[in-house]
Amino acid sequence: MEVRYRTDSIRYLRGKYPTMFNDLKKTIHLSLPMIIGQIGQLTMSVADNIMVGRVGTDTLAAAAIGNALFNMVMVVGFGISIAVTPLTAMAAGAGRDKDCGVVLRQGLIVNLLSGLLLCGLIFVGAESIRFLNQPQTIVAPAMLYMKVLGLSMLPLMLFQSFRQFAEGVSFLKPAMVITLLANLVNIFVNWVFIYGNCGAPALGLTGAGIATFSSRTFMALCLMWIVMTAPNLKRFDPSLRYRKINIPMMKKLLTIGIPGAFQYFFEVSAFTASAVIVGWMGTQALAAHQIALNLASISFMGAMGISAAGTIRVSNAVGRNDPRDVRAAGFSATLVCAGFMATAGLIFVSFRSYLPWLYVADIKVVEMSAALLVIVAFFQISDGLQTVGLGILRGITDMKIPTLITLVAYWIIGLPSGYILAFHFGLGIYGVWYGLLISLSASALLMMIRFHVKTKKKSSSII
Repeated sequence: MEVRYRTDSIRYLRGKYPTMFNDLKKTIHLSLPMIIGQIGQLTMSVADNIMVGRVGTDTLAAAAIGNALFNMVMVVGFGISIAVTPLTAMAAGAGRDKDCGVVLRQGLIVNLLSGLLLCGLIFVGAESIRFLNQPQTIVAPAMLYMKVLGLSMLPLMLFQSFRQFAEGVSFLKPAMVITLLANLVNIFVNWVFIYGNCGAPALGLTGAGIATFSSRTFMALCLMWIVMTAPNLKRFDPSLRYRKINIPMMKKLLTIGIPGAFQYFFEVSAFTASAVIVGWMGTQALAAHQIALNLASISFMGAMGISAAGTIRVSNAVGRNDPRDVRAAGFSATLVCAGFMATAGLIFVSFRSYLPWLYVADIKVVEMSAALLVIVAFFQISDGLQTVGLGILRGITDMKIPTLITLVAYWIIGLPSGYILAFHFGLGIYGVWYGLLISLSASALLMMIRFHVKTKKKSSSII
């Protein structure tokens, strides 16, 4: 009886609000392959942490600090590369198919040059670990691990270029399938080099870095080949036939990409700073922090997939000069993301006592991780809404104010709050995570207000 009532209610709402349900359906359909692809990309990191965790708590702690610093640089590359998606989607929405290929080719130049610079920055940044007051047992392995990860920036930026282009023209399944296959490559190479199988030396954490490089190279080469040979993409001309260096297009890419890089940097660097602060509390606290963050990242990557779908739909609507669809696409992505993240929060609360055991057998680390997962559950919706907010604002190429919002939310509000709660109120690691909860909530609220205000204006103002 209850199921029938619920079904009748859904039918009533679908009949009363057909446009809203159609928008939600479009967003979900577009989101699913990107959610699977994003989570598939993160499961490589989860596999690394689980397999490295079997080596010992110190090794997992070294992975935590190495990954935190590497990710702080890597997301700058993500931010720069992501500019390809809205520009491609706008051109596709406006029916300018050949311009999509122009965006790809100029984006490749921007992204690969950025990858080279970021690789060098990672090598320099790895040396900074010795000055961060971390436990001495983790410093050397974390430095070497981070340098090996740095080498993966070039294949990663190549993959990002073709993935963002493919997303812009709604060619989504290949990247998803390739990412899932790359997990198998990653796990196998981890097994070989972390533990020393098939005659290879047992390299521990460094072996995980080699596996990451191998899997990202596999992903880049596969997606590049598929995009360039797919018959249904020929009209977009996704080739490497350069006619000229298009400076105006590069400027457009950087106008979106550089603020996007700062947006990701401000958020991830705040999480990195939190890892450094937690590192002052010892290797067990740092290992618990890494476990909670790794699990929270799974749902976050799902939100990233929905955010990317929001960017595409909003950008397509901008290309068609359709302000009603701009708002509908943006708010449907918001509703889908809120539902997804609320479900994730319930899962984290329900299984908080079991999930940490996947990583370590240290009872104290497990108990701390379980307590942190309660906080993680509470900030799921905020985390999702700030992520999708950035995506839909990127869809209308609104970059400067959202960048300022991320700076204020994480570095002026959240991180100082976490520090005060941790050390002045004696909450320790939990205080740091309450600070992250505050920053995500502030960012989510301000992003949603920004999108509502911007899209209430006429289409000429939006574009």
